[in-house]
Amino acid sequence: MTLPGCNAGRGSKTSTSRLFVTRLLATVALAGVSALAAGNVRPVMAQETTSRLGAARDFNIPAQPLASALNSFGRQSGLQVTLAASTSRGVTASAVRGSLTPQQALSQLLSGTGISFRITGDGTAVVGASPSAAATGGDVVTDGSTVLRPIQVHGTGTSGDGIGEVSITSEDLERTNPTNIADVFRDEPGIAVGSSLPASQKVYVHGVEETNLAVSIDGSRQNNKVFHHSATNLIDPSLLKAVDVDAGIAPADAGPGALAGAINYETKDVRDLLTEDGFGGSVTSSYNFNSHTLTTGASVYGMQDGFEMLGAFSFGRGDEFTAGNGDLVNGTATDFLSGLGKVAYEFDSGDRVELSHERVHDAAARPFRANVGFITGRPAWEPRVRDYRLDRQNTVFTYTDSTPEGWWDPKLVLAYSRNTVDTLGYACPGRGCTVPVTYPTIGETDSFNGRFENKFDVGMGSITAGVDFYNDSVNLDAESVALAFSDSAREKASNVGIYAQARLEPWERTRLSFGGRADHQWFTGVDDSDWSNSGLSGNISGEYDITDFLTAKAGYAHSWGGIPLAESFIMNPAWTYGDGPEPVSADNYLIGLEAKYAGFSVEGSLFRTDIEDARIARYSPAATGGLIARDLESRGFEIGAGYAWLDGYIKVKYAHIDVDVDGAPADSDTGNYLAAPVGDIITITGAHTFEDWGLTIGGDIEIAPEYDRVAANTPAYKAYEVVNIFAEYKPASLSHFTFRADVKNLFDETYAERATYGQEFGTVTPLYEAGRTFLLTAKATF
Repeated sequence: MTLPGCNAGRGSKTSTSRLFVTRLLATVALAGVSALAAGNVRPVMAQETTSRLGAARDFNIPAQPLASALNSFGRQSGLQVTLAASTSRGVTASAVRGSLTPQQALSQLLSGTGISFRITGDGTAVVGASPSAAATGGDVVTDGSTVLRPIQVHGTGTSGDGIGEVSITSEDLERTNPTNIADVFRDEPGIAVGSSLPASQKVYVHGVEETNLAVSIDGSRQNNKVFHHSATNLIDPSLLKAVDVDAGIAPADAGPGALAGAINYETKDVRDLLTEDGFGGSVTSSYNFNSHTLTTGASVYGMQDGFEMLGAFSFGRGDEFTAGNGDLVNGTATDFLSGLGKVAYEFDSGDRVELSHERVHDAAARPFRANVGFITGRPAWEPRVRDYRLDRQNTVFTYTDSTPEGWWDPKLVLAYSRNTVDTLGYACPGRGCTVPVTYPTIGETDSFNGRFENKFDVGMGSITAGVDFYNDSVNLDAESVALAFSDSAREKASNVGIYAQARLEPWERTRLSFGGRADHQWFTGVDDSDWSNSGLSGNISGEYDITDFLTAKAGYAHSWGGIPLAESFIMNPAWTYGDGPEPVSADNYLIGLEAKYAGFSVEGSLFRTDIEDARIARYSPAATGGLIARDLESRGFEIGAGYAWLDGYIKVKYAHIDVDVDGAPADSDTGNYLAAPVGDIITITGAHTFEDWGLTIGGDIEIAPEYDRVAANTPAYKAYEVVNIFAEYKPASLSHFTFRADVKNLFDETYAERATYGQEFGTVTPLYEAGRTFLLTAKATF
């Protein structure tokens, strides 16, 4: 992770380079010693692909024709499935239900059919007839098999909803080697990330800012509306296992406030890294030659007799980076520390409890407005950078039953999350003032939340029903004795909801998901005025396999979000609320087609999101600033095509997104908790693995044509094209090691990502992305 931070005390570039070489050699040596030591105590390989194949998932696949069953298996496992068309004719697959590894689930699904399968190292399940398998009841075979006229079925996530879902797997994360949250979504043109600094990055799904989505980390609600110049959810991607995004249409069990969909971040678990009792660990070092940033991460994990433990941390230090134009970008140095700890125990009864704590801390000198390079015309006393301290933490307790039976598959989650921004406020009162007064300013948001739900097996699928709650607050602590003023203020909101979501396959080739929720919210303003409101939400979506390779999908969702809390740093203790803020609500629509055959895939969808009474609070005037609301409309389409083979793939995706606010084109100023202009984005990604050499090469291209749908007298958003390439080597003789080289922004483009603040305003110098960047990474597992 490359989280920019303060410059204080950094050494010369030469000494930093030497430090990297030293630490890289230490990484290799440490891993070698660890690997030898592990050989005496039941060594466990922790390669990412093998780990995923050994991880248990929830499967619910009714007995049905084999082709349809494998479609369901692909979606629920996240694996790519290659099936010989002649093999599937007239074959009925067995039902599969419960928490199983993909290998166990596929073996159960093919039980009694005499059909074999093998799962390759890159996560592809190859299903086809083999005489050797008939005798073993469909167990895995390690030899090759001939596949005729294969049908390609690619799982798109773990929730099984499918409609509008974007699933980023551990394999995707390993391939992209993300250093910040923008890299996580690099392949998805419908998901934009503004700012080149992790400390100020925000995610936009179909142009809608993430605080209008239900965002969770390990099932814990995130209430992160602190400062519009800072990040909404600062995350270390090295700790992530997967990310699921429901773009627009979210199920009822995604939680309250899913106005434009949902984002769920999942951190790594022990069972993703180990397949049996034992222990393991990893050490990673990377060096960024543009900013001379050294990042180091380490983890250790173990599993024994039902007890599980994982500990991981990473830290980074480095200089400011250089943009494509050769200019140093102020306030972009690296200074961060993050960590993840998990303990779990599974009883003989199957009852499982887990406690996790994840935290990221960024102590940094940033641009004065952390998502803006510079604004001309500002007072001379305003500094170019100021200190920021960002701290986000997330604690989650989870209870599940790993051996569910029919109508009993419970889940209990209790969680607490907090996000803090600590910086200095500046004021220079009086005419002719040249020396500003500074005072500490601390903004904080937090959420105590939880849910209890049960998944009922109803034969043709499942119904999840439950109750959830949250108790959120937003606080500002800003006082100056010298100025004799206080801006300290607080808003609170609590909510209780009940929900149910059905996921069914009632007929052959047909999958339905529908549900609803009822919420009641209590809101308390800065003046201690209280308001309560209730609302209903509902969704329905479906997929129908027109043929064995062509699927139609459509969906609709209405979401009620209550009264959103205001941002910490703009709260005004003098606000009055009149008749009260209006609850926000949204309607989402999606329709699309998807075709997959013989490794080829083509897909397309049309979408629209309408949000009414979105709260856009402003500091002043005091009488109405807390009540400002806007109506938003996001609409557009996404299309994509690709081809996958056993050792690689190539994909092309194109998204066109228009966003209006109160009937006018959105600008990046409305991106502060509402929306951002996107326009047209094209992504091209591909990779190929040379198994005999242990070498994988790949890359991606992002193309953003000029976008001129802007307000009058406003310049068009500039076009840019960015190319990233990588090579990864896993030597057969050193199976514990991985070496990787990345070149980001290969052609040294000078650009700001489309969702970055201020690039259409003549007085703003936006935060440019880093120019050509060479990144070397070494990872050792034991």
